[in-house]
This record gives sequence, structure tokens and C-alpha cells, in this order.
Amino acid sequence: MRPELFDEMAAVQQTHWWFVARREILASVIQRLNLPPRPDILEIGCGTGANLAMLSEHGHVVAMEYDDVARGMAAKLAVCVVQAGGLPEPVPFADGTFDLVCLLDVLEHIEADAAAMTRVARLLKPGGRVLLTVPAYGWLWSAHDTAHHHHRRYTASAVRSLAGQAGLVVQRVGYFNTLLFPLIAGARLLGKLLSLSNRSDAALPNRWVNALLRLIFASERHVVAHTGFPWGVSVIAVMTARQE
Repeated sequence: MRPELFDEMAAVQQTHWWFVARREILASVIQRLNLPPRPDILEIGCGTGANLAMLSEHGHVVAMEYDDVARGMAAKLAVCVVQAGGLPEPVPFADGTFDLVCLLDVLEHIEADAAAMTRVARLLKPGGRVLLTVPAYGWLWSAHDTAHHHHRRYTASAVRSLAGQAGLVVQRVGYFNTLLFPLIAGARLLGKLLSLSNRSDAALPNRWVNALLRLIFASERHVVAHTGFPWGVSVIAVMTARQE
């Protein structure tokens, strides 16, 4: 990802409607995972650290990040230890260490996604979970994906297939960012028609629009805490290691 995009993300990650609402949704999902008391949580690809404070409310958190610039920004938040690492390698943690591993809009950045998920599975304790989010639908590909160096977008069935290859059992998979789907899909398609390029979606709208979009998106937590929607801008999945 281009270095200036990390600056953009760090500047808005505490206020931008997408970051804020997504954290609320993810927190509602984690609360229902029935994790052990004070679970060990790893965020892989933590970026500039947007999720670390939220995750720390649910257990003992460590993180890893491949990019030096982003890792430095995340470490400055002083929420947890942020180590250098990437998927499939290098991973600076021992196998069987974590109750929850989070990949939150990370897998699309990794070319060898099947090998990455297999590596993630090894990090789980018995009964451990993986919480995964990825962007949905290849036809929604836009300048944002290009600017952020994405390799692909996914469907729920593609995520289920990857999990199976990695020896993981999908407990639930579905979509979210559904209520705003028509607006976002329309904007993406219009961008293609107008040949807009080299643009990210992280620009902060005016505060009234930002507040409204946050309210709409965050309201999905009441559904996504239990199950996914049948369509949406993103895929969300909870997986666990297959029992031998």
C-alpha cells in the first residue's frame, strides 16, 4: 500500500464512519464468541492500529504488521506489543498460542491467501477462533482496491473454500455493510464509468454525513452479532480449527 495512505488512515481511523462503525460491529461479534476469560488475541496486519484499543477490551492483545511505516504508527498508540511479521511468513509467534486470531481486511493484500490461512490455523489453541473480514464481490473492484494493493475481492463461498483448504471449520459466514450497499455499489460503478483512478475511500465526509453513515452502518451490529446478511460490501466469517 502506498505510504501516504497510511498517513490518511491514521488521521481518520478514530472518526471516519467506516472505521468507527466497523469496530462496533466487530465488538458485537467478539462478545458472542464465548472466548475464555482474558483470552489471548492476535491481530494480523494491524495496519496503523485502528482496532487495537477495541480488541484490548476483550482480552490480552498482541499484533503483527508487515509494513514498517504502519507498524511504527500502531506501536506509537502504546496499546500493545506490535511485532514485525507477515503471512504466510515470517510469523513471530509460536503455534498454538491464541484463542482468537483476527484478520480484518488483510487477506486481500496477500497473494498466497490459501497458504496464509493454513499458517493462521496453526496459531490457534484448541478451540481457538479466527475472525475474518474481507471485501466482497470482484465486480465491486475499484480504484480503492488498486490504491490499497488488493489482490482480489471475495464471496462467502470463496471464504468457505479457503477455510476448508486450511483445515478450518466455518462456524458462520455471511456479508455485512449491507444497508449502504446500493450507495457504495453505485459509487464504485460510477467511478469505473468515469475512469476515476488512484483514489481511496478513506476521505472524511462532513460531520453530518459522517454521523449519518456511521449510524446506518453501526446499526447492522444487531444482526451481524448473530448472523451475516445474504449480501453486502464485505464478507465476515468465524472459523475454528478442525478437531482431529
